Amino acid sequence: MTAELIDGTAVARLVREDVAKGVAELVAAGGTPPGLATVLIGDDPASEVYVRNKRRLCVTAGMADLHRHLPGDVDQDTAAALVDELAADPAVSGILLQLPTPAHLDSEALLARIPAAKDVDGLTVANAGLLAQGRPGLRPCTPSGVIELLDRYDVPLSGVEAVVVGRSVLVGKPMAQLLLERNATVTICHSRTRDLAEVCRRADVLVVAAGIPGLVGADGVKPGATVIDVGIHRGEDGLHGDVDTAAVAEVAGRITPVPGGVGPMTIAMLLANTLTAAIAQQGLGG
Repeated sequence: MTAELIDGTAVARLVREDVAKGVAELVAAGGTPPGLATVLIGDDPASEVYVRNKRRLCVTAGMADLHRHLPGDVDQDTAAALVDELAADPAVSGILLQLPTPAHLDSEALLARIPAAKDVDGLTVANAGLLAQGRPGLRPCTPSGVIELLDRYDVPLSGVEAVVVGRSVLVGKPMAQLLLERNATVTICHSRTRDLAEVCRRADVLVVAAGIPGLVGADGVKPGATVIDVGIHRGEDGLHGDVDTAAVAEVAGRITPVPGGVGPMTIAMLLANTLTAAIAQQGLGG
């Protein structure tokens, strides 16, 4: 039986529509439109594309595009001063530092200057700590997008066995914490896990974010499981994920395609975070 495809493109569109309504409600209540400050340092082509997409969708949702671009040879102090300026600007609801930054810059130090309340990527140590303690805060966009997909497809999480493959601070660790928050029983696997396929086969919900093409095949999936593929890799014949989609689709109950699965959700959740941040900063939350 072929698995049901989880359509991230369609869900992301719904999330963006909800955000646009929320922005309109915020303005109608006497607030100001959220402002998203994307910061791009240098001229990396891939980063330029990512930032352009974020800016376009930000404007479509009714937000202010407060983009700033610094030259690739900028020094640490100048970059830090820009982050501080944005942090102090009340028109800026959220700050997103596009990674990677040029090699001579300390990106961790720059991220640390972003106030937790404006950290719409959810990547600062402060927001990671809030997540770890189960306290309210801005959550990383990709793991939040995975939870949104699971919710929209009515995938039960309470009491189920969930396995996360990958332990990055961007996806793997926060993903496990978000699943734990929803009362799943969570196992984290990684490159040194013994008998990876055997551990993955226990999962009712399997999230693969290891950054290794085709890492999980049909032998690593429980029949009927929901499989979320966070990986994206460019091959000679197009884009692929961390999961052997064709083989796994014959075993799983639901699966995200690559492309068109988790990818579109990341920007959608960035916009949702920016709206959440703006409402909190303007004191107009219901």
